Amino acid sequence: MGIFNSINIASTGLSANRMRLDVIADNMANVNTTRTNEGGPFKRSRVIMRPVADSPYWRSPFLPQSMDNGLGRGVRVVEIQKDRSTEPRYVYDPTHPDRILTGPRTDYVEMPNVDVVTEMVDMISASRSYEANAAIIEGSKAMFQRALDIGSR
Repeated sequence: MGIFNSINIASTGLSANRMRLDVIADNMANVNTTRTNEGGPFKRSRVIMRPVADSPYWRSPFLPQSMDNGLGRGVRVVEIQKDRSTEPRYVYDPTHPDRILTGPRTDYVEMPNVDVVTEMVDMISASRSYEANAAIIEGSKAMFQRALDIGSR
């Protein structure tokens, strides 16, 4: 383990949370998009993250517990997944060009499954996580600088 582990781990958090913020911004930008290339309304996206690990689910039975200090190596974005489990909203608008023309929801428009309040809460969470990782980098930098100052005396 090197002295820059805290910076390396925090930098993975910065990257992952930046990706979360980008996806949230895309969701909010498409809150009223009723027509996409895939067909139908825009589907909310979400970021799936996993820990960075050399062998995340395997531990050597021969390695004593005291040797395994349990330190993480950060986080990584595994996938940006479309949320297909949340139902779309239906809005009554008989003048909209994408309205439903037949069936029980005639003259309703199928809207994206994006909830602005949920996106705002996610944005605050991602922003706070980003700030926390930036503070870790700043704290590590100050600690290393102080160690260099002590060593140079």
